[in-house]
Amino acid sequence: MSAEGPPISPAGMAALRARYDHLLGTERPAIVEIVSWAAGNGDRSENGDYIYGRKRMREIDRELSHLARRMKACRVIDPARQEDRARAWFGALVTIADEDDNERVVTLVGDDEQDAAAGLIGWSAPMARALRGAAVGDTRRVRLPGGEKEWEVITIAYPPSA
Repeated sequence: MSAEGPPISPAGMAALRARYDHLLGTERPAIVEIVSWAAGNGDRSENGDYIYGRKRMREIDRELSHLARRMKACRVIDPARQEDRARAWFGALVTIADEDDNERVVTLVGDDEQDAAAGLIGWSAPMARALRGAAVGDTRRVRLPGGEKEWEVITIAYPPSA
């Protein structure tokens, strides 16, 4: 894990590691077994199991390579250890309201953990960039695909320290 690089939470790193371990320890050996069996059946040019298996193995190898690079590049930041809890930084649970007083709760997470439907906003997303360093009461303007929108920070919370 590098000292500089994209941030990721401990849970996010654990999810990357779990996916890597599953691919390497379960899926890839199963595909290797299928390809070996299919190769033993003779003509490989019209052998669907062999052709599909080789294709799936390449996909798994690409994903393993990607996951290995991400795990090496990312720096793990524990949001519970955030010192400046008065401002929105990595791991903050931020309640924001727009001009029509529609409230929304978002959590600033690593890009590998983002899920907008669940309120998990990636660190490099426009909303997260606008909220970085904001304090309660600050107003931030965000340029979104649907147009520019203004949000006011209502609350900021962090997970409790262990």
